[in-house]
Amino acid sequence: MKVLWVEDHAPVRDMLAIAADKAARSRVQVDLVMAPTLMAAESRLRLERFDLVVLDLGLPDSMDPDMTIARIANMGKYRIAVVSSMDTRDQAVEAAVRCGANIHPEAIFKAGLPFNRFIQRPDSFEDFLMDLMPTAADAPAVRVRAA
Repeated sequence: MKVLWVEDHAPVRDMLAIAADKAARSRVQVDLVMAPTLMAAESRLRLERFDLVVLDLGLPDSMDPDMTIARIANMGKYRIAVVSSMDTRDQAVEAAVRCGANIHPEAIFKAGLPFNRFIQRPDSFEDFLMDLMPTAADAPAVRVRAA
């Protein structure tokens, strides 16, 4: 799975880089790319294909959570997950769900993430990322007409 993680806090990026390195050494299938700003994320999204974009909402070049999600959502077909410490993260995700974005329906509080566990157990990092991907319950219902 190829993941773009948009995060402006250097200590968090450092922990994620270590977790990704440990995952690669353990042959866990996670290819993690980091972007420190919204502009850097948009640049990466133009050049590469991703399965998942993990998005912090309080970025130095975009302080409007709804606009941050909208800009990322309009750049391609991938799953978006919000991992942020902003107080308005839940409302921003709810609005994006109502608009039909391919987004994980629950925002994740960044300060509550077990970064040390991701480093110590690479499979837990992969499990966390896989849990953010769409499931059958997320898919829209398909109606079948009788002939």
